[in-house]
Amino acid sequence: MDLYGKLFGQTFQSDFGAGLAAPIFEELGKGSGVLLLAFLARPVVRTAYDGFILGAFVGLGFEIIEDISYGLNSAAAEFGSDQLNTSLHTVALRLGTGFSSHILYSAIVGAGVVYLIGTAAQRRRTGLGLGLVATAMVLHGLWDANVGLGNGNGVAVAGLMATEIVASFAIVIGVFHHTVRPEREAMRAVMAPEVDSGVITAEELDALAGGGRQRRAYRKAARDRADRRARHHRLEAAHDLADQLGAARGADTEQVRFARAELDRLHHPQRA
Repeated sequence: MDLYGKLFGQTFQSDFGAGLAAPIFEELGKGSGVLLLAFLARPVVRTAYDGFILGAFVGLGFEIIEDISYGLNSAAAEFGSDQLNTSLHTVALRLGTGFSSHILYSAIVGAGVVYLIGTAAQRRRTGLGLGLVATAMVLHGLWDANVGLGNGNGVAVAGLMATEIVASFAIVIGVFHHTVRPEREAMRAVMAPEVDSGVITAEELDALAGGGRQRRAYRKAARDRADRRARHHRLEAAHDLADQLGAARGADTEQVRFARAELDRLHHPQRA
């Protein structure tokens, strides 16, 4: 940022310095956290969806640390005359926009990192990975440069912020659906034989391999509160069975048999 000031003047540095500097270093820094976890836990971090989730949590950690830093630094504003209220106002403002900034950008970067390095379960897609990382940087840069882009006009800045929040959520939702699709397809492939053998129903498979809408429809089909609770437990048990089948690579292990027995018990409680 000092170099921007020397090359283009202090006004440019004040308006656009953060937008041109912060996205590069912060997004690469948060991406390195996902990269570290991907190499430390290779059996666990297997798909871009895993990177998406990890990236969101890395961004959350970064957001918390930065909020504390900004809150402490803002205490000195106005010669420290109202330190508590100034710090709390800063933290509240940053928390209010946290989900549309660092958490969101890092989720996109996390997915991009896994696409860049590739895993045993995720084909390397360098172009897509670089595109996702660059997209997060652009969103971050625009957010940090709103005052300069709006020429200091409060209404223009507010309009830019609202537009960027909507665009950012649209992008991250698109990335989520793109990365979660293989997960859902894998769940359907693993659990489809369990439908044929009567371990779970086709309705339960749709809820397992579907999104929130399918799971809500499954629960709403319950007769009463007790049935709704039972359906929730059956879905949890089916997830456990899918995990055991994945860990056993389809083999009929003791853990798999136990998970199937639990599902049978939940489907037929009178046998317990």
